[in-house]
Amino acid sequence: MEQVLVIEDDARTATFVIGALQQAGYAATHCRDGEEGLAALLHGGCDIAVVDVMLPKRDGLSVIREARTAGRKMPILILSARGSVDAKVQGLEVGADDYLAKPFSVVELIARIQALLRRTRDQEQTLELRHEDLVMDLATHRVTRGGEIVDLQPLEYKLLEYLLRNRGRIVSRNMILERVWGYSFDPRTNVVESRISRLREKINRPDGHQLIKTVRGFGYALD
Repeated sequence: MEQVLVIEDDARTATFVIGALQQAGYAATHCRDGEEGLAALLHGGCDIAVVDVMLPKRDGLSVIREARTAGRKMPILILSARGSVDAKVQGLEVGADDYLAKPFSVVELIARIQALLRRTRDQEQTLELRHEDLVMDLATHRVTRGGEIVDLQPLEYKLLEYLLRNRGRIVSRNMILERVWGYSFDPRTNVVESRISRLREKINRPDGHQLIKTVRGFGYALD
């Protein structure tokens, strides 16, 4: 039985989430503040964590950041009343894998947990992704190009991983938003374009050979 760690200070929300998880066939552990939640994450033993942002003693973003710094790789879903685009981007940048704003549908919560766990199982079956001299080690989250380490933020890593898993295919802007960010943005946002630009700066070579191609009118591809 897969174990879900719920870090949530609101007793009513925690009871609701834990009940839904148990009905869906998961085991659940509850932590009521950030310090307790961080200790549980660092101890390990959970397959996925659901983390609130506004927590007593230590906020959820710092909990996630420290857990990732310590090398904890379990998927993390943020559950928060802060639903702005900036709040969601901030959560993903510190290392969360998905973000669900309150109020939420329990059906959607369970579906997102299932998707994250399924993605994790799929990743564990593949230890390395390659394209030309670009190598991503899925076990250590180490990315190199031509043997040189490429320093990526968590969101940049997820974006590059999605492109590598779809190398040779064109992925649209909406596909990237759905698969990497996990939700829909205002269609006028340029978040994908800006992240692609930053990723290119980090993985491209001075000789001008670009790995990420823009296919005008369609999207992007690792050619």
